[in-house]
Amino acid sequence: MGFNTSLGLGGDYSLTGSPSQVVSANNYLDLANTANQGWAQQYLPELYEQEIERYGNRTINGFLSMVGAEMPMESDQVVWSEQNRLHIAYKNKTGNATAVADVSANTITLGSDYTNSVRVGATVIVTDSATGLNTIVCRVSATSGQVITAQPYKTADMSSSLSDGGVNVFVFGSEFAKGSASMVGELKPSFTKFDNRPMILKDHFKISGSDTAQIGWVETTTEEGQSGFSWYMKSASETKLRFEDYIEMAMIEAVKGVPGSSVADTAMGIAGENFGSEGLFEAVETRGNVFEDLASLADFDLVLKNLDKQGAIEENMLYVNRQLALTIDDMVAGLNSNYQGGASFGVFSNDADMALNLGFSGFRRGSYDFYKSDWRYLNDAAGRGGFGDVSGILIPAGTSSVYDENLGKNIKRPFLHVRYRASQTDDRRMKSWVTGSVGGASYIGDDYMEVHYLSERCLVVQAANNFVMLKES
Repeated sequence: MGFNTSLGLGGDYSLTGSPSQVVSANNYLDLANTANQGWAQQYLPELYEQEIERYGNRTINGFLSMVGAEMPMESDQVVWSEQNRLHIAYKNKTGNATAVADVSANTITLGSDYTNSVRVGATVIVTDSATGLNTIVCRVSATSGQVITAQPYKTADMSSSLSDGGVNVFVFGSEFAKGSASMVGELKPSFTKFDNRPMILKDHFKISGSDTAQIGWVETTTEEGQSGFSWYMKSASETKLRFEDYIEMAMIEAVKGVPGSSVADTAMGIAGENFGSEGLFEAVETRGNVFEDLASLADFDLVLKNLDKQGAIEENMLYVNRQLALTIDDMVAGLNSNYQGGASFGVFSNDADMALNLGFSGFRRGSYDFYKSDWRYLNDAAGRGGFGDVSGILIPAGTSSVYDENLGKNIKRPFLHVRYRASQTDDRRMKSWVTGSVGGASYIGDDYMEVHYLSERCLVVQAANNFVMLKES
C-alpha cells in the first residue's frame, strides 16, 4: 500500500498529535519507522470485552449432586453396618480361604479365613472348584472345628464325582429322622461394619488493598424486585470454582491413610491422628467390582452375571468417558436387525431420510435397565481424563437399608451420599469468609484482602459390592 504524495508525507515524522482527526503530514505515524521507539504504546489494542472460553465449561463438579445426596453430621466418624449374605456357601480360593476335600474319607477342610457355620443335619451340594460342573449332594453327619463330614446320598464316598483337592460347598437345606432331636446350634445374623471420616479442605485468595480497586460490578435484581450492585474479582471467582471442583474430586479420589505408617499423617504434625478418607474409587476397588477393557456385548454380559451374584439391583447408572460411550453406542446399535453398514435405521425414531441419532441414553439388557451419561471428569485433560486409566463407573440407583450405629436402627440412604460437618453453631458444608483491610475484620492490620474457603466432609459408599469400576488395562 502506498500514500498519496500530495499529502507531503516526506522527511522526518512528528509524534505530535492533532487536536482533531485531521489527515496531515504533521500527525502521521510511520508503522515501519523504528527510530521513534515507544510510540506504539500510545495506542491500546482492540480489546474484546469477553474472554474466549477456549476450554468450554472448565468446572467438572456436579456428578455427586446427580447421583447422591448431602446430609449433615456432628461426629468425627461415620459408622454403618451392612448385611452379610443370608445363605451359607464356601468357595475354594487362594490363601487361607480354601475348601479342600478328602473324597475317600468324605471330609472337607475349610481354610482359616472361613468360619464354619455348617451344622449337623445340613444338606449340601459339593462341586469341584475348577469347573463347578461335577456335583454331588450330601448330608452333613459331623463337624469338628474346620472339618465337615459330608455323606453322599447315592454312593459310599465322594470319589464317584470328585477328586481330592479344592471344592465348593453350598448349604441348601436339612434332613432329620423321625423323632430325632432338634438341630444343634443356631445361626446368628452377622453384619459387616464400615466407617469413614470427614476430611478438611481449605483454599484462599489474597490480593493487596490497592488492587481491589480493579473490580467489576454486576447489577442484580432479587425475586422481590429489589435491585442493587454486587462486586467481584475474576481471580477470586476462579478460586471459588476451583475449590468447588476440589471438593468433588476429593470425594472421588481420596484414600484412607494407614494408621502408624502414613507419611501424610507425620507431615501434618499430629501424632496418632488418622488422616485421609475413603473416596469413591477406593471404595469400589476395595469393596466393589473392577472390570477391565469392556469392548463387546460378551464383556458386558460378564458384568451382568457378576451383578446377579450381588444385589441384582434392576436400575443402574453408567457414567463413562467418550471412548466407552461410543463403544456402548456401537454395541447397542449392533443389536438392531436393521443395522446397515454401521448405521441403525428404522428404530429409536431413526429414519434413513433424517439425521440419525446414533447415541443411546438408556437401554435394557436381561433384567437390568441402564442409563448412560458422559462424565466430564473422565474426559477433561486436566482431570482423570488426562490419565485414561478409568473409563467409567456403574452405580446402582435407589436407596439401601443399613444399620446406623448412632441411631441404633435401620435407615434408608442413597447408595452414594456425602456427609458434612454441621451443628447449630457452625455449618461446614461450604464456608467462606473475608479478612483484611477491605471489607474484612478490622483487627487485621495488613493492607490486603483475603477470601477463605473451607469444607469438612466425607463420602459414604454403601453396598459397594453393587458398584462396578470400568478400567483400561
